[in-house]
Amino acid sequence: MILLFRVRLINPTFERSTVATKRQNPKTTPSFHCKASSFESKTMSHSSAPRMRKCRQTKKEEEEPLGGDMEDLFSEKETENIRLSLLGWYDENQRDLPWRKTRSETEKERRAYEVWVSEIMLQQTRVQTVMEYYKRWMHKWPTIYDLAHASLEEVNEMWAGLGYYRRARFLLEGAKMVVAEKEGFPNKASSLMKVKGIGEYTAGAIASIAFNEVVPVVDGNVIRVLARLKTISANPKDRLTVKNFWKLAAQLVDPSRPGDFNQSLMELGATLCSVSKPSCSSCPISSQCRAYSLFLENGSIPVTEYPTKVVKAKPKLDFCCVCVLEILIQENNRSGGRFVLVKRPEEGLLAGLWEFPSVILDKEASVAARRKAINLYLKEAFHLEPKETCTVVSRKELGEFVHIFTHIRRKIYVELLVVQLAGGTIDMFKDEAKDTMTWKCVDSDVLSTMGLTSAVRKVYSMVEAHKQDLSVSSNRTAISRKRRIT
Repeated sequence: MILLFRVRLINPTFERSTVATKRQNPKTTPSFHCKASSFESKTMSHSSAPRMRKCRQTKKEEEEPLGGDMEDLFSEKETENIRLSLLGWYDENQRDLPWRKTRSETEKERRAYEVWVSEIMLQQTRVQTVMEYYKRWMHKWPTIYDLAHASLEEVNEMWAGLGYYRRARFLLEGAKMVVAEKEGFPNKASSLMKVKGIGEYTAGAIASIAFNEVVPVVDGNVIRVLARLKTISANPKDRLTVKNFWKLAAQLVDPSRPGDFNQSLMELGATLCSVSKPSCSSCPISSQCRAYSLFLENGSIPVTEYPTKVVKAKPKLDFCCVCVLEILIQENNRSGGRFVLVKRPEEGLLAGLWEFPSVILDKEASVAARRKAINLYLKEAFHLEPKETCTVVSRKELGEFVHIFTHIRRKIYVELLVVQLAGGTIDMFKDEAKDTMTWKCVDSDVLSTMGLTSAVRKVYSMVEAHKQDLSVSSNRTAISRKRRIT
């Protein structure tokens, strides 16, 4: 049973999306200069986002065909050898993946949709993890038209556990955009990039694989392969260097089989040309690889020196206290507990997802300080005040754990607060709440089947473990009493 309400939160205590400043490797500083040292999130409002200053570039740098230490393009002979070798290897060794189904000419749009979904899921996520998610997604929404009729709530539930939830939201918005325009699935990379959530890489993948357009793709795997083929030590995150990687990849694309070639290049990077343990002796293009040749000449310079490792910014450390609020109710001859879930804002970190009531802390805090913060939150959000508008049945600290987001390392404290409303009915809680924050009450059966983030699931698993311990303890006590009586 679910009760869904909207309430106003005067001083919301949700966290803000944080963008970490990227550090430059001093050894690989790019040859152009920027006054701004970091970039702001795209979700920041115009009123709060500072204007981005333009980068100063010299005319020489703009005209330089392959800046930094990136030298010449591939020769015609090198290009032909790489194409033949990679496609031959790919035909024999490609992995059997669910999104690599062969489609007829009349099913190009279906193929494009499958490539799109798989590529978005594969961003920052391992292939083995994606496979089951992809199968479930395609079973529920086999075409772009099916997805366009889905709700964000349904999509988030299907995506739960994959992380980077903005990807799911953009998939849905992009599908709705394509279907609304009634012009069919865009079949050129330039047109695909106009769709919400589709960037240059994804556009290239869809256009080449589904529509046979001769365009390149450049992702982390491709950069690694190209950097080793050409011994490129320039900073792979530098804008000019990335641009030049695209030039190299464009030169290599096979005009007769662009989709297969692009997949072969990515496949090589994902399997043989791995980050730390490349299998150079099995690589089909090792004879064209300068990094491998350099290693054979001088064993002190391993292939893994390329591409250059860029120092990552340390994730920001923050603290959060989560209150699992369980309301005991007695209505319609039915008793039980229901859990309060709050919907996050539509912008920022974990936008639009459900979570237990929580408060972000400025620093590590004591139990007393955390409870004070939670009490203030409950009062502002729901006019819920322990000992006044409700009776506290139990309040228990369940523990803590650390959850890692892309740029945030969050220490989460968890408590279970069980209350009985003074009025004895959920309607009182409903009436006292305000009207701009979305929240709902669900029972344990519904909660256990919802699509929740991994952090929220971790919190709820702590609650379940606590209740299990209470049940075991209660049974032992009952057995002990029974023995004493007999």
